[in-house]
Amino acid sequence: MTNFRNEFEELLTGGHPNSLGNTIPVVETVLANPGRFPELFDCYFSEDEIVRLRVSNAMKRVFKGNESLLEPYWDRFLNEISQIDQASTQWTLATLFAWGKAYLNADQKKQATEIMKRNVAEHNDWIVLNNTMETLTYWAEDNAALKQWLKPHLERHQKDTRKSVAKRATKFWERLYG
Repeated sequence: MTNFRNEFEELLTGGHPNSLGNTIPVVETVLANPGRFPELFDCYFSEDEIVRLRVSNAMKRVFKGNESLLEPYWDRFLNEISQIDQASTQWTLATLFAWGKAYLNADQKKQATEIMKRNVAEHNDWIVLNNTMETLTYWAEDNAALKQWLKPHLERHQKDTRKSVAKRATKFWERLYG
């Protein structure tokens, strides 16, 4: 028998990898009982990549339901979760950074930018690239240095063999430089 870290990890385990499993009931529980958010966050440290995928999905839903629950966790997203080598974690970070930009202080924004720059430069997952290019484009609109840094990366991704990456890179390039 598997030793689960907490009830949420057990609920998020199993089933088809592309399904939400019990993600929605877990999110509903957290939104109804905000004191349980740490239990959900701890599921990021599960050995099960499906649990981590579902936690990422849950984080976006929790943010939409109660943004303030994530506020005390931004440093942990930046310092711990960003180190998880899993595509779903990285694409979720890009989305959360876009949605939560107003909650990040200057140092956190700088750190988030570095994480996303690394992903645009080095990651190969198409969803990571698309979500990260989108957030960096949004952030570059009022950041000349980031806008300059992003240009050659968007140019490179416009030549990606995956249509979604190439089309999105073109769209973002045109938004910033067209």
